[in-house]
Amino acid sequence: MPPYFLRLAYMAEFLLALFTIMEMWSQVGGQGHLDLMPWYVKLLFVMAMALATVAGTSAVVSHERIWNAKTIACLVIALMLAGGMGAVTYYYHLHENDDLDTGDDNDVAMMFAPVGRHGEPS
Repeated sequence: MPPYFLRLAYMAEFLLALFTIMEMWSQVGGQGHLDLMPWYVKLLFVMAMALATVAGTSAVVSHERIWNAKTIACLVIALMLAGGMGAVTYYYHLHENDDLDTGDDNDVAMMFAPVGRHGEPS
């Protein structure tokens, strides 16, 4: 296969991986937690995971054996990135209520005084 077809296939895989990784992350981790994250955190993890996926595919195609050092390294990197994605999702799960206002404007405080025998305050 000519190298420019492989480049086109790798670009298509990278673009497909971007959409797939983001969709899977929102389904597994929850869209509400992803909404709390800054955009650059999501961009970093999604781009790195897509790059590791394409690098792993390139390592498989370019060598005689499927499981070689580059393929295993790409798999380890992808697993570490998946762990990082899970950790950052868990962090935002734990701290999702920290940014909310307390809503003190609508709170009503009532104070009851103890009442004596005949309805008089004691």
